[in-house]
Amino acid sequence: MKSSLRRTLAIALRQFYLMRGSPTRLLPMFAWVAVDVLLWGFITRYLNQVSKAGFDFVPALLGAVLMWDFFSRVMQGVTTAFLEDVWSRNFLNLFATPLRIGEYLGGLVLTSVLGSLVGLAVMLLLASGMFGFSFFDYGLLLLPFLLVLFCFGIALGIAASAVVLRFGPASEWLVWPIPALLSPFVGVFYPLSTLPAWMQAIGHCLPPSYVFEGMRALVLQQSFAPQQLILGATLALLQILLACWFFARVHTGALRSGLIARYSAESVS
Repeated sequence: MKSSLRRTLAIALRQFYLMRGSPTRLLPMFAWVAVDVLLWGFITRYLNQVSKAGFDFVPALLGAVLMWDFFSRVMQGVTTAFLEDVWSRNFLNLFATPLRIGEYLGGLVLTSVLGSLVGLAVMLLLASGMFGFSFFDYGLLLLPFLLVLFCFGIALGIAASAVVLRFGPASEWLVWPIPALLSPFVGVFYPLSTLPAWMQAIGHCLPPSYVFEGMRALVLQQSFAPQQLILGATLALLQILLACWFFARVHTGALRSGLIARYSAESVS
């Protein structure tokens, strides 16, 4: 048990050394978060000025942006740590050791946890300091909201990493647009009821849709349906298990076919 934990921590420690040795790896953790907060913060401030209804757009709109950014940071924390091994062609070295696949994934998740917490802290400081936004407006429900988004981000990051492992480094371009592709289906900025039926069906399979529906109900109607959040959390946990199973299957296939030894900078079939 102790040796297993040590190997998991070693994967996360490797990422720490990579970041410490290259400031350019640290910059994206702060730069894109700051740009998003400033852009959407000024948009919400403008909407508050021109709106005649006296509605405060900050908790509804800026809060949704921050939570979606948090999800994106979690997912990209997993995939970026995985891609570091892709770019350095380090898989053969890693899996020639006693490292188990669960320990490797655990190290990627731990790296994502630390990185996403740093990004969340930056978002909170900017949003509260410049636009008067406070996550505490959501009360204790903030924790389950973030937990569901975190779990889904982990699941999506592991699944995306498995795709890159199977199809090679050239398929990494499939990873980066995933949050943008999913955002119309989960209702980040609008209720799911505004979507056509087929998009709503997809949205109901995605845990973030329950988070944002619950957040809007809490902000606009001061009401909350716990069964919706429970359903979202159940889906997120199930998808983590499916993503881990998928990665393990791809990894086993890569070992049997010798794909890891032949890993190159081009697509592999």
